[in-house]
Amino acid sequence: MKMPDVVLWSRLKSPWVVHFNSGACNGCDIEVVALLTPKYDVERFGVKLAPSPRHADVLLASGCVTEQCAERLKRIYDQMPEPKFVVAIGACACSGGVFAGNCNVVGGIDKVIPVNAYIPGCPTRPEAILDGVVKLLNSLKPVKPPKQAKLEKPEESIKEEKPIVKD
Repeated sequence: MKMPDVVLWSRLKSPWVVHFNSGACNGCDIEVVALLTPKYDVERFGVKLAPSPRHADVLLASGCVTEQCAERLKRIYDQMPEPKFVVAIGACACSGGVFAGNCNVVGGIDKVIPVNAYIPGCPTRPEAILDGVVKLLNSLKPVKPPKQAKLEKPEESIKEEKPIVKD
């Protein structure tokens, strides 16, 4: 196995996530915390909460981005190693939600950093978050070429027909 293959395999089988709330009602944050409990058992997919953005592969971002928080969000994104992925969790993170248009709100997460996956909802269910992260990771798998049908050997393809004998 080549080194790039090992790195891709480890990223797919053991993604470390870091969670960041950029300013919301905490509804989605409660769902993210619920996702990390044994009830949903995200560790069966290898998902682990990283202690720092410097160790994380996936940024789970919730809440609309405020002017005060935009610089912090960008700094956290910049601290993550490449390749990095961002998942916008909840209506506020996707588009600004009910806070869109307020004087201090920039908008959704994608106004500050690039987003790889959007998980809408208010609040988003833990099952939807888990499904979104798994689909994101499955999209990273290289596409395998379709298997070709095995060709029969010429002598096997021609079978002798036995005469039908009636008694």
